[in-house]
Amino acid sequence: MYGKTIRLRRLFPTPERRLFSVPLDHALSMGPIDGLEELAPLARELQDGGADLLIVTKGAVRELAPVLRPATLLGIHVSASTSLGPTSQHKRLVGTADEAVGLGADLLSVQVNFGVPEEGDMLVDLGTASDQCRQLGLPLLCMAYVKKANGGTADELRHAARAAADLGADVVKTSYPGSPEEFRRLCRTTPVPVLIGGGVRLDDESAFLRLVEESVRSGAAGICIGRNLFQRRPVAPLARRIATLLHGS
Repeated sequence: MYGKTIRLRRLFPTPERRLFSVPLDHALSMGPIDGLEELAPLARELQDGGADLLIVTKGAVRELAPVLRPATLLGIHVSASTSLGPTSQHKRLVGTADEAVGLGADLLSVQVNFGVPEEGDMLVDLGTASDQCRQLGLPLLCMAYVKKANGGTADELRHAARAAADLGADVVKTSYPGSPEEFRRLCRTTPVPVLIGGGVRLDDESAFLRLVEESVRSGAAGICIGRNLFQRRPVAPLARRIATLLHGS
């Protein structure tokens, strides 16, 4: 009980300081895409820019560990599928909370894709991960996506976020529902901290920054954004601007 409380306090030390988290797990599902050809140099830049939490697959820890700074939090993502297979939306558990703790994790991350035929299997996996994390005092992040046209309606996103929390997620990442009003409603009906995801890459950097700022004003506990950050070069200057928005200094 105390372990999870202590670790969550590290993620969210004060209500004013929003979490700056960056998922770097994309190479498993999408291959070594632009920006993720080499993990260690990117991790250095993100830390220089003020990122709080880096989320990687368990095998990628071997590249991250030599450059991970003592103050940087580590998340281990244990849901997997690849774009090479016929069921790429069907994420399955490929690791455990025990493994994550052994790798030095501050958080376990799983993904549920709502609205696909395999949704039920992923909900079972979320429940399994929740049980493991509860026993170890490890916070659990659920990346809750709605895999329908246009990323799901505001009602569907609100449902997915609440379902993830009700199955034991301590933190939920989800997509922006389209307006500050709808996002405030989503945060209000989700009884755990909500992180906003970046979704597909936005060509307009200013539009991306507006999304971050709007989300923070509307109740986000932070961000969990990958491609919209690490596919822009240089990474560190943009990361510093985001850190200023999230950390308030």
